[in-house]
Amino acid sequence: MTRAITVGVDGSAESLAAAEWAAREAALRKVPLRIVHAWLWQPLDVPVVQDKETQDKSANAVIREAQTRVAGRHPDLSVTAEVVEDTPVAALLKEAERSDMLVLGSRGHGALMGFLLGSYGQQVIAASTLPVVSVRARDEKTLSKEGGEVVVGQQGTPEDCDAVLGFAFEAAAARGAAVRAVRAWALPPIFAYSPGSMRLADEAGGLEPFEKKALAEALAPWRAQYPDVPVIEHVEIGSGGQVLLSAASSAQLLVVGRRARHAPVGTRIGSVAHAALHHSPCPVAVVPHA
Repeated sequence: MTRAITVGVDGSAESLAAAEWAAREAALRKVPLRIVHAWLWQPLDVPVVQDKETQDKSANAVIREAQTRVAGRHPDLSVTAEVVEDTPVAALLKEAERSDMLVLGSRGHGALMGFLLGSYGQQVIAASTLPVVSVRARDEKTLSKEGGEVVVGQQGTPEDCDAVLGFAFEAAAARGAAVRAVRAWALPPIFAYSPGSMRLADEAGGLEPFEKKALAEALAPWRAQYPDVPVIEHVEIGSGGQVLLSAASSAQLLVVGRRARHAPVGTRIGSVAHAALHHSPCPVAVVPHA
């Protein structure tokens, strides 16, 4: 059974932008689109302006608006829509498990302030075991841009980033776009220098050649699997977040990884993914990996 791309909507401009992006993505990948709105009636012991029936009608109106907008632009796309009776985070995490990816809206506040990710979005991205894409509403030109690269961050060993690179290459292949694979590196602290720790770098001819070799090795199997996807290898000294954001300034999609493990005080997004989500000018896909 073909898994759908799922988008969560709440009636905001951000979620409608997410629905439009998800519809374009589903059309590119030739998969169905599922639109969901999470709403749970919870009676309170205080007067409320709307009763259950009125709020139920409002929830269905949110779904209809998104479905109508998507159908108008993608008449041949298979679309289903549903109001899910659950809390937003729980509902979206369940939907993510049954989908190829989950798409959410994120409010933009310009280059300096970046995203207002919101607690729901942050909780979902941090806990999801499948990719989540965050789309901001303010830049329609970016959302529909053609010809931009798919930028992906690579770090660690080839095994560490398989899921992240695989997502990026699949997205680039669907778009007919190039992949810019970015590996940021920094000089090790003075206490890390030792004959043993520096041996591999010395064999590669220095720290930067070592990093370039590591990136090339990670990309090799994906180049073979997607021979028609152009690849730019980008190795730069600097912090991961800053290097990625600079490389993604004219990208149509930024792909970053997040370690799928629990921290002592709950789940974390990670500093690089956090920087990307809050400051990238284009949609950001966060892909969990081991």
